[in-house]
Amino acid sequence: MASELSRRGFLAGSGTAAATTFGFNLEAATAVAKELKIARTTQTHSICPYCAVGCSVVIHTIGDKAQNVKPAVVHIEGDPESPINRGTLCSKGASLKEFVNSDTRLTRPLYRAPGASEWQAISWEDAFTRMARRIKDSRDAGFEEKDGQGRVVNRLTNTAMIGGCTDTNEVNYLLGKFRFGMGIIGYENQARL
Repeated sequence: MASELSRRGFLAGSGTAAATTFGFNLEAATAVAKELKIARTTQTHSICPYCAVGCSVVIHTIGDKAQNVKPAVVHIEGDPESPINRGTLCSKGASLKEFVNSDTRLTRPLYRAPGASEWQAISWEDAFTRMARRIKDSRDAGFEEKDGQGRVVNRLTNTAMIGGCTDTNEVNYLLGKFRFGMGIIGYENQARL
């Protein structure tokens, strides 16, 4: 009984046959093409921002060591040394390069004044100052030192905090310290700390 030849098998076989017939070495060309994609890039290890799995990624940037060149992400791939994803990425993780390089991605803080209909760009320093002021005002307005029975509770019930699934252990540790220092009761985090 003869086996059926698939379209993929036919194309792979005909490419190999043509390369053998004409003396081409396709393996070398394939290796060079892959090498050119990430040659002279800086590799940065990070975590995919999409879900709570925490897949490790390697981000390849080019131009980040030159003073007159804006660095650009040219390739993102799964980290083969990661025990979580072993170099694989789902379809969302595989699209990270497009997410990072999107022209609609926010790269600076925006502020919309009360009653305004338009957002305006502000500096990071201004954004941090505004956030710190609002956190302090909320804490001053809602901090309870003692409950109705006179017991010391030191809690803040008018403020809640949320953490992200891709926060590192160190970030979650600092969020916990901040939360307990503020007396915040309402807290949600996919890490469930």
